[in-house]
Amino acid sequence: MTTLSIPVSGELEKFINKMVKEGRGSNKADVVRRALNAYSENEAVEAVLRAQAEPNLKGDLRILMKKFK
Repeated sequence: MTTLSIPVSGELEKFINKMVKEGRGSNKADVVRRALNAYSENEAVEAVLRAQAEPNLKGDLRILMKKFK
């Protein structure tokens, strides 16, 4: 595991401390890890949704390639 040291705004620090007080994380690092995991999961979902929106290419490869020239 790697340790990161990053500056955060006063507002973010207040939010992190609030999450710890509310039991949303056991400490500040846990809150930040949970937030990053949620962000990572959201990015993965967004990537799948973007991929689903891509057009499906079906048919003869030679004909399809002509469409991209």
